[in-house]
Amino acid sequence: MKKKLLLVGVGIVLFIFVGLMIFKASSMFINANAAQVSEPDIDNGAMLFEKAEKLISEGELLKARNACLKIMEKFPNSANIQKVQETLDDINIKILFSSIVTKDSFVYEVQKGDSLAKISKNFNTTGELIMRSNGLKDNSLRIGKKLKICKTRFSIVVDKSQNILTLKGDKDIVKTYRVATGKNNCTPVGNFTIINKIVSPPWYPPTGGVVTSGDPKNVLGTRWMGISKPSYGIHGTIQPDSIGKSVTEGCVRLKNSEVEELYAIVPVGTEVVIVD
Repeated sequence: MKKKLLLVGVGIVLFIFVGLMIFKASSMFINANAAQVSEPDIDNGAMLFEKAEKLISEGELLKARNACLKIMEKFPNSANIQKVQETLDDINIKILFSSIVTKDSFVYEVQKGDSLAKISKNFNTTGELIMRSNGLKDNSLRIGKKLKICKTRFSIVVDKSQNILTLKGDKDIVKTYRVATGKNNCTPVGNFTIINKIVSPPWYPPTGGVVTSGDPKNVLGTRWMGISKPSYGIHGTIQPDSIGKSVTEGCVRLKNSEVEELYAIVPVGTEVVIVD
């Protein structure tokens, strides 16, 4: 009887001991996982962003872009996510204006009879983008010269509620720009296309007459891209402090440096969608 009780007692002790060990192991596992899950996105995102900045300084733009995209996907709560987005925008433009050939571009060999205007028209791009991405100083082309040609179909979306213009390449966001839109919600909503582009545009004020380019009173800035809604377009400004506000007569207004950048990228025929 005593032996039986002893065995039962030993069994109970072992049962309790094993139970405690399992509980302890489970707690350690849970705590380890909790620590892993609760490890701040901020730290991981910041470390990866430092890597991206280093890659940019080394000229490794494609790798830097991949690092930024990873941060956007994996660490959306990172404290510097806005800075990451701005850096990604800048990288996209640098790649676009560089000789780096990506899935969105190809190499074309200049043929007899080719001109910058002919090539840009044939491939639905702009002469300025071809020049920038190939380091050309003028319009002259040599037969046999190899050129990087962008094959992306660009589009523009203007969100009036946020005063943001988004440049898209196929389905991907290339860059977002802060803009000014119309006061009293007067910027038209709908689907339009760019129908003309003018460098150093003259301005025809509603009161009549013409204000030439370079005149301090010319509100259009350095570039004009007219859309298929008569009298409306995307243009520069002489009032950079107005960007981000709803203050125009209906047009979409950017800083001159940014409208010049956009002008170089999008060809006539580009879709422009304006939403409330």
